Amino acid sequence: MRASLIQIAVDEGESVESRRERAASLVRSQAGAADLVVLPELWTTGAFAFEEFGREAEPLEGPTYEAMAKAASDAGLWLHAGSIPERDPDGPLYNTSLVFTPTGDLAAAYRKVHRFGFDKGEAVLMGAGRDLVTVRLPDTTLGLATCYDLRFPELFRSLVDAGAETLVVPAGWPERRRAHWTLLARARAVEDQAFVLACGTAGTHAGVPQAGHSIVVDPWGEVLAEAGHGEEILTVEFDPAKVATTREQFPALKDRVLGLEPPRR
Repeated sequence: MRASLIQIAVDEGESVESRRERAASLVRSQAGAADLVVLPELWTTGAFAFEEFGREAEPLEGPTYEAMAKAASDAGLWLHAGSIPERDPDGPLYNTSLVFTPTGDLAAAYRKVHRFGFDKGEAVLMGAGRDLVTVRLPDTTLGLATCYDLRFPELFRSLVDAGAETLVVPAGWPERRRAHWTLLARARAVEDQAFVLACGTAGTHAGVPQAGHSIVVDPWGEVLAEAGHGEEILTVEFDPAKVATTREQFPALKDRVLGLEPPRR
C-alpha cells in the first residue's frame, strides 16, 4: 500500500480559497502514486489562528468538503482531507476530519476528542467529539485521531479494540515541541502494534512556527519515512499485513489486564 502525506505550509497572506485550490491540486498530483493521501489538521486556517476559526468555519458539506470530494474522485484515491473548523447548525464549532473514498463519497467524519489550549484557544472555541471512528479500506482499517489526541494513549487503544491497524493523525504541531511529536508517534505505534501515519503542517500559524516532520512508523516503532521542515509530499510504501504478523510474533496485546472487565464471580 502506498500513502502520501502532504505537509502543506499554512502561511499568513494566503486566502483560504487559494489554500483550498492548492491542496486539491496537490491531491490530484498523487493520482497513480498513492492509494491513500493524508492532509494536515486545520490547513484551511492554521491550527493556531484561533481568531479565524469562527470566521472561516463551514458546514460539514461546505466548500472544503466539495473540493476534497472532487479531488479524491479526480485522482481515484482514498483521501483523509485533514480537518476543518466545522460549524454545526445546532451546536458549537468542531475540529472535524473528513475521509473520502476514491469515488468522492464521504467515508467518515471524526470530531476531535481532545482539544488543545487548556483555558484558551481550541479548548474554549470548539466542542469535543464523543465518538471513536474507524474506516475500512481494502487493505487496512484506519483509526482516526487528530494532533493533541496523540498524547492520550487510551484513545488509540480503544481504536485498536475497534479494529484499527493503521492510525492516521493529522496535526498542526508546534516546532517547539517537535521532539514530543516524533516520540509519541513512535510510542503509539509500538504499544498498539500498528502503523502510524502522522501528517503535520509546515509554515507559521499566527506567529507559531510549525514542526513539519510528518512521519510514518511501522508496528515495531521503526521510522519508515520522515519529512523535513518545509512544504513537501512524503510518500511511503508499506505492507498492512505486517500488523497481523507483528501481533502474532509478539502478542503483547493479549496480555492486557487494565481496561478489561473484571472476572465474574
